[in-house]
Amino acid sequence: MIIAENILGNSRTIALGNRRIDQLHIEWFETAKRVLRRYTEGRQEIALRFMREAPQLQQGDIVWMDEQRAIVINIQPATAIVLRPAGMAEMAAICYEIGNKHLPLFLEGEEVLAPFEEPLFRWLEARGYAPVKEQRILSNMLRSNVAPHDHGGSGSLFSKIMQLASK
Repeated sequence: MIIAENILGNSRTIALGNRRIDQLHIEWFETAKRVLRRYTEGRQEIALRFMREAPQLQQGDIVWMDEQRAIVINIQPATAIVLRPAGMAEMAAICYEIGNKHLPLFLEGEEVLAPFEEPLFRWLEARGYAPVKEQRILSNMLRSNVAPHDHGGSGSLFSKIMQLASK
């Protein structure tokens, strides 16, 4: 068994040369796990142990590598709600409303994604946001652990969401 304790980089930015890529298939909700034990596509047993903090694994992250092989994260597609906000105000409102329900949110370019839930989908339709149900890879999750805040002035949660949306 291989024990991986660090993310070595991402296959999009690190040249792997002639190394064989052995994919480690995980679900979107496993990307923040500190401890995970699985088998790769090539049947290699691997244990991920991120002891310092939750890693927030991304598509293509390299978790182990030697001269012949690299073990690379592959996030499996999941049924998702996809929203394409018309502007920044709508983006902020969507993120605020979904976040207020304590559901995970993902940003992909100009799109907001959430794991599919029928009640949420119907609620978004009723609000006029035109959600679409698609199979997508859910990565780039917005971190939900914001620093303590008050509900007034410039330090409000809404203002932090607006700042995130403007990046």
